[in-house]
Amino acid sequence: MKRIITTEKAPRAIATYSQAVEANGVLFIAGQIPVDPATGRLIEGGISEQTEQVLKNIGEILSAAGYTFQDVVKSTCILTNMSHYAEMNAVYGKFFFENSPARAAFAVTGLPMGALVEIETIASR
Repeated sequence: MKRIITTEKAPRAIATYSQAVEANGVLFIAGQIPVDPATGRLIEGGISEQTEQVLKNIGEILSAAGYTFQDVVKSTCILTNMSHYAEMNAVYGKFFFENSPARAAFAVTGLPMGALVEIETIASR
């Protein structure tokens, strides 16, 4: 059985997808970009500020589904430039400070709305 997770505390989906889907005790969070859920706009700032907003959005979705950052088992970090990796990683480490999940990180030529970072996450209980 699958359960669709939606919260107003995270940005609405900007295309045909759900914020998150839970199936058999596993939560799949769609890639989040640094959008302020109150305005629906990309936040101002560089990679550090954008990564912080992405992880706050992920935290709200985790919470809405009854999970925490400690339940995250895998993240995929997508950057527009690998030169942002160290700054992104420093912010990421504030949210995943012990028992970090498995992770992949790579660069692409562009992200929705001109974002510098997108992170998708899988959590399990």
